Amino acid sequence: MAGRFDRNPFAEEEEVNPFSNPGSVAPATNSRLSPLPPEPADFNNYGFGATVDIPIDSTTDLKKKERELQAKEAELKRREQEVKRKEDAAARAGIVLEEKNWPPFFPIIHHDIANEIPIHLQKLQYVAFCTWLGLILCLLWNIIAVTTAWIKGEGVKIWFLAIIYFISGVPGSYVLWYRPLYRAFRTESAMKFGWFFMLYLLHIGFCIFAAVAPPIIFKGKSLTGILPAVDVLGDHALVGIFYFIGFALFCLESVLSVWVIQQVYMYFRGSGKAAEMKRDAARGAMRAAL
Repeated sequence: MAGRFDRNPFAEEEEVNPFSNPGSVAPATNSRLSPLPPEPADFNNYGFGATVDIPIDSTTDLKKKERELQAKEAELKRREQEVKRKEDAAARAGIVLEEKNWPPFFPIIHHDIANEIPIHLQKLQYVAFCTWLGLILCLLWNIIAVTTAWIKGEGVKIWFLAIIYFISGVPGSYVLWYRPLYRAFRTESAMKFGWFFMLYLLHIGFCIFAAVAPPIIFKGKSLTGILPAVDVLGDHALVGIFYFIGFALFCLESVLSVWVIQQVYMYFRGSGKAAEMKRDAARGAMRAAL
């Protein structure tokens, strides 16, 4: 029989916090926080409704700039049309506009063997290009050697002559025989081949003459040939060595140039350009006679 102190399993149990200190907890009081006072509904505090002044001059400036841009655009279109018209006229006349692209750091000439010269002629054109660069090297070394001779007391006249050889020889060789060969390979022109042969023979003759450098025509030691090299070697060994190096460079240039003209002539004969050139010469003579 259950006692009177038995627990009721269906009754709600009172939660007891064993860690609470009943002596330190203040009794709860019924209190409520006072509400905040309402703010005035003034939208101007947030920038709404403020007056913004838009200057009328700004629209005028925009229209003015727009007109200027339109005028510049029209001018550019006119120039483009003018350039295109000139290019078309040059193309109809057979004139090729060449863009300067060599040397890359300071373009002064047009040179594009890979894209303009036929594949079977590119190797020969590259070797011819090497002979042109070789001539530049020979004339540049000639200045160095002659400068050392001048310092050693050979006189300033030979130095001025060496400078003249370089200034006239570098652009002259390009215009007189390298560019004609380049254009002859590119256009298969028999007349350009003939021009190249005539002037390239002069180039070979100059290289052979410079390799010997006899004291005629050109002033004594102004060219680094074998004769001046032997002459100055006894007095100044360093100058003599420089002259012998110049002699070797001119010899190498001569041999390479002879090989180039031989190969170009073989191609010229094999391609039928020689017969074409003879026919053109015969027609020209007949017209002159009539």
